[in-house]
Amino acid sequence: SKAKSPAGQNLALIGSDEVGNGSYFGGLAVVASFVTPDEHAWLKKLGVDDSKTLNDIKIRQLAPVLEEKIPHKALLLSPQKYNQVVGKGKRHNAVSVKVALHNQAIYLLLQEVARPDKIVIDAFTSQKNYEKYVKAETNHFDNPLTFEEKAEGKYLAVAVSSIIARNLFLENLDKLSQETGFILPSGAGNKSDKVASQILAAYGMSGLEHTAKLHFANTQKAQALLKK
Repeated sequence: SKAKSPAGQNLALIGSDEVGNGSYFGGLAVVASFVTPDEHAWLKKLGVDDSKTLNDIKIRQLAPVLEEKIPHKALLLSPQKYNQVVGKGKRHNAVSVKVALHNQAIYLLLQEVARPDKIVIDAFTSQKNYEKYVKAETNHFDNPLTFEEKAEGKYLAVAVSSIIARNLFLENLDKLSQETGFILPSGAGNKSDKVASQILAAYGMSGLEHTAKLHFANTQKAQALLKK
């Protein structure tokens, strides 16, 4: 008899996840993937179980394999575009922009795959909040959504999405690092403030517009460091 996967994973599932929302530098990557039970054994053998335990080297190895084999939709909002739509007086805040991306990724994937038994979103906000923001979107679908915290550890479809999204985020961070000549750290700690102040010194504000999420407090901290 087949060992039962956690949370009744014997379902055809769309799972979505995002990477980059906690990082000052780099864009925002959102991916939705469609995984059926007959792919579970192969995915586990590959080491997809919980992407949180995978280092970036493993992520970079796994992502291309998954991208080729698993139906998915990947969206990347570059920092430049992010800054055009997120912030005071702009169309989005940090949560509603994620709602827009998750909704769009799932919507696009649904056009291409069989109807899933379940759609799981790694919960970044309450369902109520999500439903409020999604009303403003152009594309809608009628499939019910399930919001779960730490979903990438429970559902292989979400784990696949998080690996592809992480890889997309890292590739974007690499590209921006090459373009500016600074090694851009992920996260939003003191290291980010320091690099941001160096970018300000070299390129001015347009350098940060191109590489970072401006509404983060790191922007002010970098400006303060520069004045010292």
